[in-house]
Amino acid sequence: MTDFLQVSTATETREQAVELARSVVMGRLAAGAQIVGPVVSAFWHEGEFGTGEEWQLLLKTRADRYAEVESHLRERHPWGNPEICALPIMFGSDAYLRWVAATTDPGLGQ
Repeated sequence: MTDFLQVSTATETREQAVELARSVVMGRLAAGAQIVGPVVSAFWHEGEFGTGEEWQLLLKTRADRYAEVESHLRERHPWGNPEICALPIMFGSDAYLRWVAATTDPGLGQ
């Protein structure tokens, strides 16, 4: 298992994405966040096909903090069943990954 993850979710508005990013990073659950958008999504929802614009949120964190990140996002996300996915960061610069590890150290608190 890799030590670091990129966690993604999406929101309906830029403001929602900014607020989620702020709360996760301020809580030291993620070292940093990028907000990309709007992006166009195509999906099935409640048996119907739809498309729409969303704002994608990308978070960098330690793998051992994933459960906390997911819980934080679920508690604060405006959607009842948000997409929350994590991909391993297989490679990265040593200095950057040390920064991610240090910034998200559970001992630092908020």
